[in-house]
Amino acid sequence: MSRELPSAASVWGKLWGVSVGPGDSEWLTLKGLQILQAADVVACPQNRDGEPGMAYGIVKSHLRPEQTILPLDLPFVRDPVQLQQAWTAAGETLVTRLAQGQDVVFITEGDASLYSTFSYVAQTVHHLAPTVDITTVPGVCSPLAAMAALNRPLSLGGEKIAILPALYDVSELTHALEWSEVVVLMKVASVFGQVWQTLHDLELLEQASLVEWVGSSQEKQYPSLVDLADYTPPYFSILIVRRHDYRF
Repeated sequence: MSRELPSAASVWGKLWGVSVGPGDSEWLTLKGLQILQAADVVACPQNRDGEPGMAYGIVKSHLRPEQTILPLDLPFVRDPVQLQQAWTAAGETLVTRLAQGQDVVFITEGDASLYSTFSYVAQTVHHLAPTVDITTVPGVCSPLAAMAALNRPLSLGGEKIAILPALYDVSELTHALEWSEVVVLMKVASVFGQVWQTLHDLELLEQASLVEWVGSSQEKQYPSLVDLADYTPPYFSILIVRRHDYRF
């Protein structure tokens, strides 16, 4: 059941979506750092134990002791009903804070405009409190960070890019490779074996790379997939295929 929300506020706080990058705390932009440190409340997705999650871990060294940390239950599930319930509950929690005149920063891994939960929560806040000022601060997204780690460009010239956020049917990969020169697979761990076989059949293993935990102390890079036939990557892995490989 939805909680009772304030009907109006004399002075609403502002909601910021601050991108914190995929792992390295030094990838936070100067703009993001300024807004983060000035906020009254820092909201973030919580982990399975109900504690502040990965985004908090990236920026915690930048936070002030007196700031309120607000973990939100935003589960990694596909069920649309469960997701909508989570977004609604999170939005209501933020609106309660905003109605008290508190500025709230929602921190999100990667970039807040690329497959981020922030977009859904911000949409909910706008629906509940249309006058709240909502601003997104861009940051480093994982595809760019992964290619920087490999010391390669993501795209050049007229190359087209396809980004697949989650692969549930390998035919989506073959279709993307028909019209694009670069394909990014954001969540590949659960289907890595099928992807490897598809790329093997297309003779593209040498042109495919894998980066795990980019920007963190656990980062690993695999410039080629040739020797990874029986490998199982962790959840936070990203795979990039470049039909026309470019290395320096």
